[in-house]
Amino acid sequence: MAGKNNLHVEARKKFGAYLAEHRHKRGLSQGEVAQSLGYSSPQFISNFERGLCTPPNKKLQKLIKLYGVPKTEVVDMRLAVEAAKLREAFAS
Repeated sequence: MAGKNNLHVEARKKFGAYLAEHRHKRGLSQGEVAQSLGYSSPQFISNFERGLCTPPNKKLQKLIKLYGVPKTEVVDMRLAVEAAKLREAFAS
């Protein structure tokens, strides 16, 4: 079972690394991003970037604008996370 869960975790981590990379490219701190998204703590951004969770869709839309990343790339990465979750859920 642990191997199956790794697929979802790895997809989240890859997405988180993507977000961190683009935050760095923009020269933004986690605190600045958190404030822009209306969060009280940079811990939320840290959690996204470490792959512990993914941003809610409304926050993700703001990140796309803030980071200046292509929507299609973000959608594809988010879909990969969701696909991994579904594969795990329906694995026998």
